[in-house]
Amino acid sequence: MGAWREHHSRSFRTSLQRLTARPGATALTLLVMSLALCLPFLLWLLLDNARALGGHLDDARGIGVFLKPEVDSAAAKSLAETLRQRADVADVVIKTPEEGLAEFRSQSGFADALKVLQSNPLPTVLIVTPKIATAPTRGAPPIVDELARDKHVDQVQYDALWRQRLDAILAFTARLAGVLAVLLGLAALLVVGNTVRNDIAGRAEEISVMQLLGADRAFVRRPFLYTGLWYGALAGLCALILIGVVEIALSAPLGQLTSSYGGRFAIHGLSIVQALALLGASIVLGWLGAWIATTRQLSFGHPQ
Repeated sequence: MGAWREHHSRSFRTSLQRLTARPGATALTLLVMSLALCLPFLLWLLLDNARALGGHLDDARGIGVFLKPEVDSAAAKSLAETLRQRADVADVVIKTPEEGLAEFRSQSGFADALKVLQSNPLPTVLIVTPKIATAPTRGAPPIVDELARDKHVDQVQYDALWRQRLDAILAFTARLAGVLAVLLGLAALLVVGNTVRNDIAGRAEEISVMQLLGADRAFVRRPFLYTGLWYGALAGLCALILIGVVEIALSAPLGQLTSSYGGRFAIHGLSIVQALALLGASIVLGWLGAWIATTRQLSFGHPQ
């Protein structure tokens, strides 16, 4: 056991020393691997922030019913009460013209310009919330068409339609990010495997001597596995640095974007758990690439 631990410790140190002995080739390999690792994570961050920007579909499932200007408050309350009796309606909120004007004055930034209005041009609005169980996953619920044909209704607005389209786009982009992650992960694995294979070929005589002296495959393979581990760990750190540089470069325009929405959401980067996941995935890819390369080379009975 002492010899086994000593060989692990020596392989751990010497594999790093071999990487530092050839800084140019090592830097090139790490750059390729880090780019392959950071691209899918950057795309995932973009998707995650887009979901936070869009909110949830349930938040946008309300139906805005704009009544005709001649409809008075009594008729609006009667229509609202009729809608509350429906089995597919969860809630109905009446927004009077005065409430709508006050909300528009506080959120639009045109409070001074609105003072010149002689009368309130806004109609009474009913916010109808369908029940989740009855709401379709695609398209508008039947109540939208029914409300549009009502004689008291001037216009019906159903915001969940654009959210459904946005969710479809995000789902497609998430699938695309997964495919790219697999392809780029395979590219990183092949880069490590080819680098380790070249290292094995360069140490062919040394490996042959060890095999003649009775070294088994695990003994011969161990230093190269640590080489792949080092490649993976260093490439993961480089990928995290690249992601941080991208976040810093985009922080100013993204700050302007979030401020234009009144600060109702915040752009976020990788969390500690996600950063550790990237680092762990990189280490696994590096180790796996080295294991495949060494196993394939040694399976022939010689390292060439």
